[in-house]
Amino acid sequence: MLNDALVYKPYEIIGGEKIMSAMAIINHSGILFRLGLVIGNYVIEKKCGYVFPDDVDVYFPDGNLFRPDMTIITTENAGIINWKGAIHGTPDMVVEVLSRSTRRNDITIKKDVYEKNGVKEYWIIDPWAKGVDVYLLRDGNYELDYSYFQSDDDELAVLDEEEKATLRSEIKVSIFEDLYVKVDDIFGWLRD
Repeated sequence: MLNDALVYKPYEIIGGEKIMSAMAIINHSGILFRLGLVIGNYVIEKKCGYVFPDDVDVYFPDGNLFRPDMTIITTENAGIINWKGAIHGTPDMVVEVLSRSTRRNDITIKKDVYEKNGVKEYWIIDPWAKGVDVYLLRDGNYELDYSYFQSDDDELAVLDEEEKATLRSEIKVSIFEDLYVKVDDIFGWLRD
């Protein structure tokens, strides 16, 4: 049996308070894996950045310590990466996948800290709604760029052609010139 003192229990520091992190559900990991494949393959092919899923400490300039679900850093900003430790500075993009235990912090406190520290792009993924809210930093403030959803056949059947035309099935990653992520690729094998 392992000694509890030897087991690392993940935490974040939010506003000076140490907050323990709960274990994620399997759908959470599946979403991050699929999104990481798309963005990771892109940055490897283009040699334009780095993708860090889960378990990476990010020390923000304001003193907060977060462990975002996914952290993306462009090559231009790579100086904030300590390859033997953590990230010290502001990532270019952060993704959080909502869970029942972190939802409130992800859409309030964390969003405010990311905004204040200058994270250019923030995605909040809701696995229950199969949706992604994309926030872009404009003039120092986050603006909701768009809310994307995966629609099933039943949902599409009740929409008229005009409503269907407003749906977007690909998300433009603003920090990269030509990267688009299909909503279906994020939620592809998600289970209810």
